[in-house]
Amino acid sequence: MSSNHRKVALLLVGFLLVFTWSAIRPYNYFVWLLEVLPAIISIAILFATYRRFRFTFLVYALIWLHAIILVIGGHYTYAEMPLFNWLRDTFDLSRNYYDRLGHFAQGFVPAIITREILLRKSPLKQGKWLFFLVVCVCLALSAFYEFIEWWIALATGTAATDFLGTQGDIWDTQWDMLFATCGAVISQLILGQTHDRALERISASKEQVL
Repeated sequence: MSSNHRKVALLLVGFLLVFTWSAIRPYNYFVWLLEVLPAIISIAILFATYRRFRFTFLVYALIWLHAIILVIGGHYTYAEMPLFNWLRDTFDLSRNYYDRLGHFAQGFVPAIITREILLRKSPLKQGKWLFFLVVCVCLALSAFYEFIEWWIALATGTAATDFLGTQGDIWDTQWDMLFATCGAVISQLILGQTHDRALERISASKEQVL
């Protein structure tokens, strides 16, 4: 087993441990399922495609981080995460901001995933157009997730209140999409060069095999 395989396996074990904890007496099992389902689906897709398309370890580490945020949010709900309740009460904030962290991650992590897919599977190269299109994809994903929240609320009524986590803010949807967009921009600015070096290592290892 290569070093990367071992590190990915460790990420998976770490996720499964946190996932198991999350599933033990969560705030509400219906909300828990809604919140963790994206993580479960994503990991299933990664398993199914691992032999055909392996991402850089940077991408796997980011997906792990996002999945951890999701399952923690599923356990407590995004409006009742204890650490962020403490921050709210200590600094007299207007709300529990764990939800904002989740939506920031919803742009920050998919940005690097999208960037890698586009660079490896399309004619696009590093540059302004790549940056712009990655942000557009992440904003589209965020908007689609808001649609999903809306559809679930229509289907289940008050049962979806904790899933929506608006905390009384009528502009919550717009804030969520803004934070996802900011996440996509910041992710590319601070991780773009690191990601490029990781892609170069993949390219170099393929050339050695050939």
